[in-house]
Amino acid sequence: MYCNQAFIDLINEEVKPATGCTEPIAIALCVAKAKEVLNEPVEKIQLSLSPNIIKNAMGVGIPGTDQIGIHIAAALGVVTGKSQLGLEVLSTVTDESVEKASKMINENRIDIQVANKNCKLYIEAKVSNKNNIARVIIQGGHTDIVYVSRNDEVFIDKLTDNIEVEAYNQAICIDSIYEFVTNVPYEQIKFILDGSEMNKKIAQEGLNKEYGLKVGKTIEKNIQNKIIADDMKNYAIRLAAAASDARMAGCQLPVMTNSGSGNQGITASLPVVAISEWLHKEDEELARALILSNLVAIHIKKNLGKLSALCGVIVAGIGAGCGMTYLLGGDIHNIKSTIKNMIGDVSGMICDGAKTGCALKVATVVEASFNAMLLSLQNIEVTKTEGIVDENIENCIKNLTYIGSKGMEETDKMILDIMISKNKK
Repeated sequence: MYCNQAFIDLINEEVKPATGCTEPIAIALCVAKAKEVLNEPVEKIQLSLSPNIIKNAMGVGIPGTDQIGIHIAAALGVVTGKSQLGLEVLSTVTDESVEKASKMINENRIDIQVANKNCKLYIEAKVSNKNNIARVIIQGGHTDIVYVSRNDEVFIDKLTDNIEVEAYNQAICIDSIYEFVTNVPYEQIKFILDGSEMNKKIAQEGLNKEYGLKVGKTIEKNIQNKIIADDMKNYAIRLAAAASDARMAGCQLPVMTNSGSGNQGITASLPVVAISEWLHKEDEELARALILSNLVAIHIKKNLGKLSALCGVIVAGIGAGCGMTYLLGGDIHNIKSTIKNMIGDVSGMICDGAKTGCALKVATVVEASFNAMLLSLQNIEVTKTEGIVDENIENCIKNLTYIGSKGMEETDKMILDIMISKNKK
């Protein structure tokens, strides 16, 4: 049986704060580390990036700027990045640093290539001047620095050929997660509330200002105009969508992530927060629901992999559905039904890169998770005779993640080809 501390360690490993979309931020982190290793003025940046990193970094807003994409993220890694800040590496961006970074871009000092590696999350940064070169590689996880060198001196070398399938303790399952959530002392898990407050703050920012597609703000406006209802579901949707609006447009407020993704962290937390507020739940109930949501998302994501052709907010939405089901009095049977209903509904949503439009996907998934929950609480579920849903909940999850990780590999390549060719027109 998985012990309490092991679950808490897993949460601390996979639920971390980040400023900005984690793919370009990971690029900035890699470059910042290389700059520090070089310890001299940087004249040139060379990047080798896996296709999935390119897909998720090329079209998203960079915090503190009005720019998008890889070049500005890399340049800021040199100008202002501090690697010790991890996924908050660009939290200190200023107008002056943006000006300096833009100058680097305009001088064509950044070169980007596609990495031919058997790893979906691979970032290699080389920074150099006339005399020296530093090389840093991030592989497998957004902050996992596996190689560091300066000229011929190697400081870290933990490179592997294939880490697509992470080592993952199969003692974790929906049953063990539920047992942990319902029995762990509250004092050991109340820390999770800090992350929900962080995400609520950026949601309010998205509702109060003009960010991205304004999905959350538009929902709120239509509630005020009495076009749609001011109810529990629409509160959950607009809160999560507004946070995504702000984050994907380059807001400098941090987000508590899940499995290396801010949108997944938003989706796993804010719908649960919304339901808790609507029902006037105590902090302990909210904390247990948030732990449930985050652990379910982590469990599924560990089987899927960090980056895939399957949109990650589906996974986080499944977690949120479980957390909402718990808050409305559902038991383990209802929670499993919620998972099956979600997999029977939105399992085909593709990831076509990080961008402001992700807020629409967040809204879609939150609505789907709410519907899945409502059905489960009436003991209604998609059955084993339908589609990829299986009677055994772990097999059901494996069916989803196998399709997302292996079955959609050609889809992933086609999506990237379309995105790149479109940008060349």
